[in-house]
Amino acid sequence: MGRRLNTTRFGVLLAAVGLVLLAAGPAQAARFGLADDAGKYADDGGDAFLADARALGTSEVRVTVVWDPLRPDTILEQSFLDRSLPVAKERGIGVVFHVFPIQASAITAVPDAADGFAEFLEQLATTYPQVRQYVIGNEPNQPRFWRPQFTASGKPRAAATYLDLLAKSYDALKSVDRGIRVIGLGLSGRGNDSPFARSNASTSPVRFLRDLGAAYRASGRALPIMDELGIHPYPRTDRDSVLAGDRWPRAGVANLGRIKQALWDAFAGTGQPTVESGLRLRIDEIGWQVAVPKGRRAAYHGRETSSVTTEPAQASNYAKLIALAACDSSISAVYLLHLRDDANLERFQSGLRRADGSARPSYAAVRKAVAAAKRGCAGKRTMWHHATGVIGRRVDFRLGSGAQSRLRRSWGFTVTAGEEASYTGAIFPAASASASVRSLATTGAPGAVAVASGRVRAGWKPRVRFPAGFLEPGRYVYAVRLRASMNSRRTSVLVSRAFVVR
Repeated sequence: MGRRLNTTRFGVLLAAVGLVLLAAGPAQAARFGLADDAGKYADDGGDAFLADARALGTSEVRVTVVWDPLRPDTILEQSFLDRSLPVAKERGIGVVFHVFPIQASAITAVPDAADGFAEFLEQLATTYPQVRQYVIGNEPNQPRFWRPQFTASGKPRAAATYLDLLAKSYDALKSVDRGIRVIGLGLSGRGNDSPFARSNASTSPVRFLRDLGAAYRASGRALPIMDELGIHPYPRTDRDSVLAGDRWPRAGVANLGRIKQALWDAFAGTGQPTVESGLRLRIDEIGWQVAVPKGRRAAYHGRETSSVTTEPAQASNYAKLIALAACDSSISAVYLLHLRDDANLERFQSGLRRADGSARPSYAAVRKAVAAAKRGCAGKRTMWHHATGVIGRRVDFRLGSGAQSRLRRSWGFTVTAGEEASYTGAIFPAASASASVRSLATTGAPGAVAVASGRVRAGWKPRVRFPAGFLEPGRYVYAVRLRASMNSRRTSVLVSRAFVVR
């Protein structure tokens, strides 16, 4: 597998500088770029492509570099990179390497593959010292790019195996140049968390980050594993607005706070910084597919397989996305997928130009939005701080104004949350409610006359039902403790006003 990576040599040095490299500094405006290999493959080395990209306001282009474990020391497309990188430098556009294995199971199925991948990164960084940003992996929470996602018994596996790759990649790149930025994951915003699904058994981004943090803590590692987190917050469908978001535990652009919280839950107090301690998010791939106008159909072939949006809607979404990023200091960059459409309708038509080269309305909209973003935030700034309780918690006790009859057999209330949580509900005598509620927050429900427990799915409103029976006459309170499934340290206790039973 080539020369063995010596991570021990750099361990002390990285321990000393790792946190300094990621310390929070003055916020920088989000950069705009493209996720597009068209320039890499162009006969002119990408000169025309890069000139067009530069006219948009593009400062960076993300290009793919695929690693083959059967040819671990071979840069598969070196001739294309040798030709295109000097052109990018002349055009003043930075190149970001997006490096991932050629097969989804390459790392997990081949012995010592993670070491071989890390050695390949050293080779790349030495061969192309002008490239100082690396995205490691591609959507490791999706089986198309990382397998297996789960064990045979259905337990999560992908995050733990990916952690090993990312940690070794981080150490390898920093051993060549401590200034190289390591962007982790390229996380998909989707995932079904269904290990036995007939197809696409995948992991949601929130749960993947939880598993990644658990594996990191279990490893005993004290160094960071990434300088930024890459994410692909595609819309649920191309017809959705950028503001629509997605359901927990998935995440669209409107739900990036959900990703920030998941990072905090996973890594707070460890050697890996979170958003509040300097980590930034990079939207390193996103796009909205567009219906091809009838007059431009001759430039395409095949059959459309997606539910596409309109050209004006795409333009609006791209402009809003760039404006949102300009107002969120935790976003380092936004890369749109493709400058120009793929002519095959079974692939992606998210370009700012159609397949025949004509400009869509989004071309002018993006150019205008990027120019405005460079002047700073024109709207409301995004402010975020981690939650310590359960997010979106609400309880409807429905007590009414009169006394309750002791003959009533059904006692309970409804509860909801913006994330998955467990609950313990209780009925306490009002006279001892203060001490009892304190105990509920920490240990259990001593002194309760009735207790019920269960789970709240995000956005659902289950009824907390207590065992059937009569309550003796007196004054009581309902209380419920909610505990976040993604972080058991985050709890919330809610208490009703006192109600009378006659």
